[in-house]
Amino acid sequence: GTILLAKMSITSYNGAAIICMTGKNCVAVAADRRFGIQAQLVATDFQKVYRFGEKLFVALPGLGTDVQTVAQRLQFRHNLYKLREEREMSPKTMLSAICNLLYEKRFGPYFVEPMVAGLEADGTPFVAQTDLIGCPMVTKDFVVGGTCGEQLYGMCESLWRPDMAPEELFETISQALMSAMDRDALSGVGAIVHLIETDKVTTRTLKTRMD
Repeated sequence: GTILLAKMSITSYNGAAIICMTGKNCVAVAADRRFGIQAQLVATDFQKVYRFGEKLFVALPGLGTDVQTVAQRLQFRHNLYKLREEREMSPKTMLSAICNLLYEKRFGPYFVEPMVAGLEADGTPFVAQTDLIGCPMVTKDFVVGGTCGEQLYGMCESLWRPDMAPEELFETISQALMSAMDRDALSGVGAIVHLIETDKVTTRTLKTRMD
């Protein structure tokens, strides 16, 4: 008989679950660690969150190869900016750089939907996300990305509230991520959380279900 192949978006080929969330003068990024090929697990330590400067992180849900390519291209543009401007890049500027990079390739796009999280110079939290051709969306609360977007939205809408202290923000983002990942076969196997405050950045790894 005939074999029916399920249609799949290329962005969900490797799987991901990522959240960026704001608190009071702090912001957090949480991502899973899984790298798979559809349902097959390949690695449990895949990097999806990249640091650019003191208080600026970029998370890249999407196709694994393009995640690494875009991270390298962004690092290159970030380095050039620092040389030319002699200062750190702000989150808003990084968002513009990402939009620019992706829109250049709009006819053969990178299959990533980047998320920016950081603190502005005055300590204001900043989170934003773009689609794969660089259309930006800046929010006051949180952005989510990856293969379990609906579950992530549900958890974040339920748990997030304004002006959370750093430890409460860490707890909230971790619970939201872990609960959503448990309902998605393509993401999970450990998680990493970066908590950005005005004076420090704390990185924690979470133990999660490994199935």
